[in-house]
Amino acid sequence: MIVKYEDMRATTGFDPDGVERPLPAERLDRGAGVFAEYGLSERWTVQLKGDWQDGRDAFVDYSGRGPVEIGATWQAYRSDRNAVSLYAGYTQAGEGRNAGYARPGQGERDVEIRASAGRSHGPVTRLGIDGLFAEVQAARRFREGLPDEVRLDATVGARFGRWMALSQAYGGAADGGARWLSAEASLVRDLGDWSVQAGWRRTVAGRETPIADGPVVAIWRRF
Repeated sequence: MIVKYEDMRATTGFDPDGVERPLPAERLDRGAGVFAEYGLSERWTVQLKGDWQDGRDAFVDYSGRGPVEIGATWQAYRSDRNAVSLYAGYTQAGEGRNAGYARPGQGERDVEIRASAGRSHGPVTRLGIDGLFAEVQAARRFREGLPDEVRLDATVGARFGRWMALSQAYGGAADGGARWLSAEASLVRDLGDWSVQAGWRRTVAGRETPIADGPVVAIWRRF
């Protein structure tokens, strides 16, 4: 289980041509979310995501429960170094304080199909690295009342004893609309069955999207 908090702010954004422009007003997005995963068997897991959101921009001020997503993952292939899995999930939109207003960009009901592939590597003794890993995820999100999206996420990590360094990228594009690419770097410290993560995320490219950055902190718990 992972409990995460993020505080993202933006005063500029990318216009339709990808040029940085000032926003009409500062955009603020805060969120506290939970991600839980439970293994049903060696190949099947179920997962649940949910969060509480608070934010504002030049057009709306919203606060309330964010979208809730439930889904299942099937591990299609696994070897000593490689793994491939498929995921399907259903999301119900959140409810903000403005007469049930949902967070911008969230469809009323969304369905996501996602494929993931990962690879691990053993120790690199000369660099003091206990292990390396990389993962790529590609998804298609079908959104009710909004353009569908394609998403691509990538993670590279290295473990040093009780520490782990993560470098992540989150990209996507709405059909005929916005595009975005965010980069995040973080460190994770293991504390027995618990871990603490701290990092920073920033929008690095896009179209019709705010250039947001801010801290990301999380607590992990293994059961």
